Amino acid sequence: MKLKFCGAAGTTTGSQHLLEVNGRRILLDCGLYQGSRKEAYAINSRFPHFDPASIDCVVLSHAHIDHSGNLPNLAARGFRGNVFSTHATRDLCQIMLADSARIQAGDVQWLNKHRAKDGLDPLHPLYSEQDAERCLRQFVTVGYDRPIPVCDGVTATFVDAGHILGSAQVLLEIDDRADGVRKRFLFSGDVGRGGNEVLRDPVPVTDVDFLLMESTYGGREHEAPPGMGDHFATVLRGALARKGRILIPSFAVERTQQVLYVLNDLFKRGMISQIPVYVDSPLAVSATEIYRLHPDSFNEETYRSLFEKSNPFGFESLTLVRSVSGSKALNDLHGPAIIISASGMCEAGRILHHLKNHISDPATTVLFVGYCAEHTLGRRIRDGEKEVSILGERHEVRARIETVDSFSGHADHSELLEYFDRTTGPKKRVWLVHGEPEATSALAEALRQRHDAPIEAGRSGITVEC
Repeated sequence: MKLKFCGAAGTTTGSQHLLEVNGRRILLDCGLYQGSRKEAYAINSRFPHFDPASIDCVVLSHAHIDHSGNLPNLAARGFRGNVFSTHATRDLCQIMLADSARIQAGDVQWLNKHRAKDGLDPLHPLYSEQDAERCLRQFVTVGYDRPIPVCDGVTATFVDAGHILGSAQVLLEIDDRADGVRKRFLFSGDVGRGGNEVLRDPVPVTDVDFLLMESTYGGREHEAPPGMGDHFATVLRGALARKGRILIPSFAVERTQQVLYVLNDLFKRGMISQIPVYVDSPLAVSATEIYRLHPDSFNEETYRSLFEKSNPFGFESLTLVRSVSGSKALNDLHGPAIIISASGMCEAGRILHHLKNHISDPATTVLFVGYCAEHTLGRRIRDGEKEVSILGERHEVRARIETVDSFSGHADHSELLEYFDRTTGPKKRVWLVHGEPEATSALAEALRQRHDAPIEAGRSGITVEC
């Protein structure tokens, strides 16, 4: 059995890991690299580590674009096998991959304007909305804890990861014909924190021989534990005292629904004044509708709310905005309001227009509720840059910048250590991926101090035998 690191090794985006066993090639995730437009296009437009037509199947951990977003490109370049996922992951991919295609079309249009000035040939999107739709026909879905054969001698089981709706750890039970040994290989996907307002906690996996594990928050602790609605309320009250609007860059999937759930609870408890809340993201609106279709991922409290009380993701002062005209009309708002808009890293979507119009207003609060990768606009704003480029124009940052890390969907350093402890078995080899080098090194060192298992950092393009 061989494992090759093809993406999200030494970085947090573009998850792709190739497992070769019994003459078959299994791709774990097929995500888009996310960063500057030019760099991302160059990386995502090709598959340097394998021929797409040679892949027998894909096993997908969850729907986030850095894990699923290059599937249509893979299929368009010759992949004809099955894509195995949970039911909710497939439903989310249906809207997210189409949205990704639309964003690419806009990005390529922007890039081509600059390329034309330099006399360069135009670029083309990685894939179209039609490619995204055709790719969905290759999905095979299965519920949590239901083993399914994926290729010769390999059975996959999805185990709840507690990260987003439908997210899973991927347990592969392998009869390795090369050495005659039966092996249990676990890919963590992205690990949730536990204590999530909406989702169930990650489920421990037992008797693991080989572990491929994320390290996003290695060496870092979140500022507050999950479920800290009171802390969120304190930040909001301070923002409301400035009588401006509150801009919340938010991932359309999971983070937006989690924020809505907490806002609903805070309004009901009188923790903050009832003010207008707008979700300005067609993708987030569609994702919220999908959430209500998959109660199997909800924790007990949210599950009861769905069936016994009112909609846990909606309230009287909430407006869901789909249209462009409705989005533009938000510029004319008077008085305090909360605008939740994608993307969470401020790299695309309607949040860019809201930031362009209001980031220089001292009455505005920009409230981050999730991770921002290096070199993204969101990271530059969070890191305190005084002037940033938004849609090709420089803008002075006068708005107040706040961060509430309790909403993060990723386990932090201590929580990753706990996840490792709860994953039982010999763990003969462990590879850390999906983390910046400093984060991966910090987590590796902490694990080595607690365990005798060999801990390694996955390196892009390297193949290891196991």
